[in-house]
Amino acid sequence: MVVYQYLLDMDYGRNASPRRIMVVADPTQESAGALQYALSKAVLENDELILFHIENPNSWRYTITTFLRRPRGCSTTASVEGSLGNTEFLEEMKNACKLAKPKVRVRVEKVALMEGKDKASIILDQSKVLGVNVLVIGQRRSLSTVILGYRRPGGSTRGAKPVDTAEYLIDKSSCTCVGVQKKGQNGGYLLNTKTHKNFWLLA
Repeated sequence: MVVYQYLLDMDYGRNASPRRIMVVADPTQESAGALQYALSKAVLENDELILFHIENPNSWRYTITTFLRRPRGCSTTASVEGSLGNTEFLEEMKNACKLAKPKVRVRVEKVALMEGKDKASIILDQSKVLGVNVLVIGQRRSLSTVILGYRRPGGSTRGAKPVDTAEYLIDKSSCTCVGVQKKGQNGGYLLNTKTHKNFWLLA
């Protein structure tokens, strides 16, 4: 608990003015876990929450099956499940935010995936444009990623290591970036920031 409070005070600026928190929103379990973490552990009532999505013109239909629980003490459950269109899953996420944090201002930002630019670079650029204080992204770390690290976006793909978007953002973001791995519905979170690696937090 002491370590967690340190994370809140030092990384998130808990006692500072209202912050702009951006969650990378995709129709995946990793993204849903990141949003659940943000709502239950990071976002305060005077903060602004941005759901940021990069639209892929080559993929118009998504499927997401996961649940976003309300913060501790709330008895009801908000769910995002089934086959959802490109904008529908964002509306479901926004609705889940309103249920969990009714007083928090929530908005959706979308950009198109541009040819020649990778996802990590777009997120990094937009976090600066939008004046983001805290960036939250769902993370799926395979054994090979842990061992090899990430390939710098924009570099040669020949014999290169695969890009780990979360690791790249954690390393390069000027604001606090939190990589979130949700461990089951009630299993807690494994968090990574530039200064804290593999920090375990109970749900």
